[in-house]
Amino acid sequence: MKKYITKTVIITILITTIISCTVSKDIETPKDAFPENFRNASVSKDTTSIGDLEWKNFFTEKDMIQLIDSAVVRNNDLQIATKNIEIAQYRFTQSKWNNVPQANLLVTASTSNPSDNSFTGRSLNQALGQNHIEDYSAGVSLSWEADIWGKIKNQKKGAFANYLQSEEVKKALQTTVVANVSKGYYNLLMLDAQLEIAKKNVQLIDSTTTIIKLKFDAGQVTSLAIQQSEAQKLNAAQLVPLLEQNISIQENALSVLTGSFPDSKKRSIVLSDIDVKNNAAVGIPSSIVSRRPDVKSAELALKTANANVGITKADLYPALKITAQGGLNSFESSNWFTIPASLFGTALGGLTQPLLNNKKLKTQYNIAVAEREKAVINFRQSVLVAVTEVSNALVTVEKLEQQQFFLQERVKTLNQAIKNSKMLFKNGMAEYLEVLSAQANLLQSELELADIKRQQLSANTELYRALGGGWK
Repeated sequence: MKKYITKTVIITILITTIISCTVSKDIETPKDAFPENFRNASVSKDTTSIGDLEWKNFFTEKDMIQLIDSAVVRNNDLQIATKNIEIAQYRFTQSKWNNVPQANLLVTASTSNPSDNSFTGRSLNQALGQNHIEDYSAGVSLSWEADIWGKIKNQKKGAFANYLQSEEVKKALQTTVVANVSKGYYNLLMLDAQLEIAKKNVQLIDSTTTIIKLKFDAGQVTSLAIQQSEAQKLNAAQLVPLLEQNISIQENALSVLTGSFPDSKKRSIVLSDIDVKNNAAVGIPSSIVSRRPDVKSAELALKTANANVGITKADLYPALKITAQGGLNSFESSNWFTIPASLFGTALGGLTQPLLNNKKLKTQYNIAVAEREKAVINFRQSVLVAVTEVSNALVTVEKLEQQQFFLQERVKTLNQAIKNSKMLFKNGMAEYLEVLSAQANLLQSELELADIKRQQLSANTELYRALGGGWK
C-alpha cells in the first residue's frame, strides 16, 4: 500500500512541474483604436484631465455634494452592482481551486442475498456455508486533472477578468448616477430661477395693466388693450403652477437616484451664483482607457474572450486525469477496522481524447473565436463612443458660451426697451402693443437665459463624465 501511494505522489509531482502548453495565442486590444486627439480640443500631449478628479473635488455646491454622496451609498442600482462584484469575487475564488485534487469521503455498507439456485448462491454456500454476503467500506477518493494545455489557467484568467469587469460596470454606473444627480440638481435650480422670473413678470404685467386702465379711464385706449394685457398676465401666471409641478417632479427624480422616498430637496444657492467652469484639461484619447470604466470593461471582455478561446481549444486535446482511492474494506463488519488487513488502495492515470464529440467541441471553439472577434469590435465601438462623447461635450461647452453671450445682450436690450416703451406709452408716444410685446419677449428671453445656464453646467458635467470622471 505504501509503495503504491509513493508512486502516485511521485507521478503527481512530476506532472505538476511540467509547464502548461499554450494552445492559443491571445489577442491584444488594438492600438489603432484611438485617434491622436479629440475634435474641438487644442492639440496637446498632456495626459492631465479633469476626468482624474474625484467628484467631491469637481463639484463645489454643498447641497449637490450631499445628494451625490447619498446616491453613491443608497442608490439601488449601485447596490445591485456591488452584489454582482461580490458574486464575481466568489467565482474567481472558486476558480483558484480548479487545479486542486477533488477529495471525497466514502462510507458504504451493503448486503446481498442471491438465490440458492443461482450460481452465486451455490458458490457462497459451498465456500462460506451461508447464502448472503456483506461488504463494508470506508475511504477517500481523489481525482485530479493535469493542466497540460492551460485550460484551468485560462479558467482562472477568465474568472479574474469577469471579476474586474464587474467592478468596472459598477464604476460606469456610478459615473452615470453622479452625472444624473448633478444634472438634476442644476435643472432644479433652473426651475427655481424660472419660477422667480415668471412671478416677477406677473408683477411687471400687472403694473402695465394698471397704466392701461388709467389710459382707458382717460379715453386714450379701448377695452381691447385691457383684455390683451390681462390675457398676457394670465399667460405668465399659468407658468407658475407649471414650474412648481416640474420642481416637484424633479425633486422626486432626485429622490429615486438617492434611494429615498419623494421629498423636497434643500437648495442653499441660486442658479445665478454658480460660476461656469472653464474645463480645458481633457488629456489625450489613448489615456481614456484608464479612466472610462465602460472602455476598460470592453478591454476586460476581450481578456475573457481570450480565456474562453484557450479553454475551448484545450478541450480538443487529450486530457490527463489521475484518480486514486484508499481506505478500509471488509465483508464482515467485525473485521472492518482491522488494520492492516482491511486496508486497500487503487490508483489510475489515463489520457482521454475526444472522438465522436470532437465536432461539437470544434464548433464551441469556433464560436469562442467569433466571440473574441466580436469583443475586439465592441472595444473599438466603446472607444469610438467615448471619443465622440468627449468631442460632443467640448463643442457644446464652446457653443453654449457663445449663445449665452448673445442672449445676455438680448435680455439687456429688452430690459431697456421695456423702460423706454413704458415711458413713451405714458407720454402717448407708443402703443400699448409695443409695451406688451417687449414684456413677452423679455419673459421668453429670461427663461431661455436660465435654461442656457443650466445647459452650460450640464455640459461641463457631461464632459467630466465622458472623460471617465465620477467613479473615484
